[in-house]
Formats: sequence, structure tokens, C-alpha cells
Amino acid sequence: MEGLIMTAQLLLGLSILVGVHEFGHLIAAKAFGMRVEKYSIGFPPKIWGFQYGETEYSFGAIPLGGFVKISGMIDESLDTETLSQEPEEWEFRAKPAWQRLIVMMGGIIVNVVTGIIIFIFLVYSNGNSYLPKEELNKHGIVANMLGQEIGLQNGDVILKVNDKEYERFSDLRSMDVLFADEPSYKVQRGDSVFDLKFPDGFLNKLTDKKYKDQFIDFRFTYKVGQVVAGSPAAKGGLLEGDKIITINNESTTFFDQLSNILHENNDKDVVATVQRADNTSETLTFHVNPDGTIGFHPVPLIKLQHDDYTFGEAIPIGTTQAFNVVWANIKGLGKIFSGDVAVSKSLSGPIRIAQMFGGKWDWNKFWNMTGLLSMVLAFMNFLPIPALDGGHVVFLTYEIVSGQKPSDRFLENAQKVGMVILLSLMVFAFYNDIVQTLF
Repeated sequence: MEGLIMTAQLLLGLSILVGVHEFGHLIAAKAFGMRVEKYSIGFPPKIWGFQYGETEYSFGAIPLGGFVKISGMIDESLDTETLSQEPEEWEFRAKPAWQRLIVMMGGIIVNVVTGIIIFIFLVYSNGNSYLPKEELNKHGIVANMLGQEIGLQNGDVILKVNDKEYERFSDLRSMDVLFADEPSYKVQRGDSVFDLKFPDGFLNKLTDKKYKDQFIDFRFTYKVGQVVAGSPAAKGGLLEGDKIITINNESTTFFDQLSNILHENNDKDVVATVQRADNTSETLTFHVNPDGTIGFHPVPLIKLQHDDYTFGEAIPIGTTQAFNVVWANIKGLGKIFSGDVAVSKSLSGPIRIAQMFGGKWDWNKFWNMTGLLSMVLAFMNFLPIPALDGGHVVFLTYEIVSGQKPSDRFLENAQKVGMVILLSLMVFAFYNDIVQTLF
């Protein structure tokens, strides 16, 4: 069932984004009097469609893209039969270069606008909950495997990031930090303060699926939440609202301490000192599960800050969030070309994108992912690759600047090269998804 929900969310999200992208081309073309022959969400074979005016609107069976067919334009269809004839006034090739440029930018512009609108409404409807720096630094961070690898320890207090002040815990793991040329933390450990620089190759590890959630977390005290019926915690007498003070006489003030001790004693009996809600103490015995748990949900004793925004306040915040996606992609692409991040670790195809949506239908997460993908789609389409909008933009910009139009034969061959590049990337993305998912 989770797989079906992932797939359904991916297909719905892609259909929305492809639909608005191609609609951007369509309305721009029609605004300049160009004839649009076809508008399709999905690639052939066609599964349903209808004719309205001069345009056939349809859905294709392959839901990984879409297209508009504009008369007199050399596109992915490679339909060049009419190019030997004199152009008609309603053809793409008969229009001024600046109009053709706007048509090619139409899809990108609409995707950007869509992404911005989605992020604005998410900010307006949800506000923003976060762990502020002041609350985080009461107990410091939890250094997981990758955090320990670069020299962090549990309880470290991070004072600055890249020698700059920060506001919230999420800033410690933001793309602005991790994609910096020389990322670093200013760390306080006890009475000492020092700069800790990330080693070369760290970002490559951080993007590896094997190390997901293995960097840093915030440290927190806790109390017992829901106790799972029939679990070792329930059998041992643990109650909701309890606080576990020690396990085998070792302090468990913080949840990471408890988790580590339980993992060290998996499939063994442990003795716990528990403080009840009425401040009395009890000594309880639990048999730890083989996975290092005893069967309760912790309630973190932390103070999150929540900010609500008016619609006017949400506009600049949502817009900034949308363009941060583009900026992160630009930085990420730079890291790929510099060799700091492997292509296989950073390139996601449909399978891994579906996994990002998740196996539960959460509308907030769905729209957040759709907004993110809208900005990514705009960025990717702007890349100067023939067969993408960005390739057309390059040729049209050359025509506007030089006053010379590339020949139809050149454009046709460029389109073929672009299609080979895109198909190769698609095959690699699918293969990489399968390898990363299975291994």
C-alpha cells in the first residue's frame, strides 16, 4: 500500500507540474498568434484526449513529462516536413525572435510562479515551528556516526556556523552551510572553544543513503509518553508520565543516553530507577528487545518556537524559500562538477523522488514536495541543453544578439543530440535509483 501511495503522489505531483509547465508554453504561443497543434500531459501513446479549436488536448500513457506541439517549431517530435516551405504567419518560425524567446521561457516562468505560490501558501497556512539556538544550546547536540567522524561529541554547543551567527537548529544542516567552500562550526566543549572544519569528502558521505540521519540531532530531556501494550516497558510497570533516571546505575537524563545504554544491553535484563509523576521513585526491571528498545514513545521536553504570518508576511518568506531551492541546486551542481559530490549520490530519478513523498498521504508534505519539484523543474529546464527549454533559449539569445538565425539543419541536429543526452540521463537516473534503493 505504501508503494501505491508513493506512486500516486509522484504521478499527481508530476502531472500538476508538467501540466502548468506546458500550459505556460501554450498561453504564450497563443498570445502571439502561433498555432498550437497538441498539448499533452504524459508521452504517447495517448490514453484520452479531446479537440478544442485548433488544439488537441490529451493525456499520455507515460507520465514522466509532456509537450506542446507548436506549428513550425523544431522540437522533440523532430517533425520537419513543413520546414522546406515558406513559413505561414501562424508558425513559430515566422515570429520575431523575442516572441519565440518568451514562448520558450513560458514553461519555466510558470513553474517558478507555481513554486512561489505553493511556498507562500504553505508559510501562510502552517506558519513555522523550529528549535531556536537558545533552546538548542541548553543541552547541545547529539553527534551521530558522521558527526563523531568529523570530531563532534554529544553535548557540544555550536556557537557559530561558517563563522556567522545562526538562529535555529535547522541552520546547522542547511544547504548554505553544507555547500560552503570550507564549512565549519565554532564549538564550545566544556570550557574550551574551537573551530571545527569539515573534512574533504564529507559532503559526499552526507548525501549517501547509507548515512541518512547519521549526522547530528538536538539533545533533549524527556518523559515517557505512550507505552506500547505487551512491550517490555509495559510488562515491567513503566507508566506514561514517568521519567527514567538511570539504567543499571548509569544516568539517562538525555534520551540519547538512554538509547545508547539500551542498545548496549540488547536482549538483556536491565534495572531502571524511575521517577513517577508524583515525584516518588520506583525500581523496575525490563528485558530489552533485540533492537535495543523497551517499547515506549518519548516526549521531548523542549520548547519549540512557532511563528505565524499574515499573508503579506508570507509572501517574501515563501518567495525566499522557493528561490533557496534554485540556489541549492546551483550550488549542488557546482559541487558535482568540482568532484565534491558524486553524481550517483545526488541525482534522483522517479523511484527516489517517490520515496521522498513518503508512504503516507500528507497534504502538507505533498505540496511542499510539489513546490520544491516545481522550482527544480524550472532550474533543470533552464540548463543550456538542446531539447530542453534552456537550449532553445541559448539559440534564440544568439539570434537576437547576432541578428543571425541558426539554420534549420543545425537546430534539427542539436535537437537530436539533446534527445540523446536526455534519454541517457533518464536511463542513468532509473539505473541509479534501483542501485541506491537496493544497495
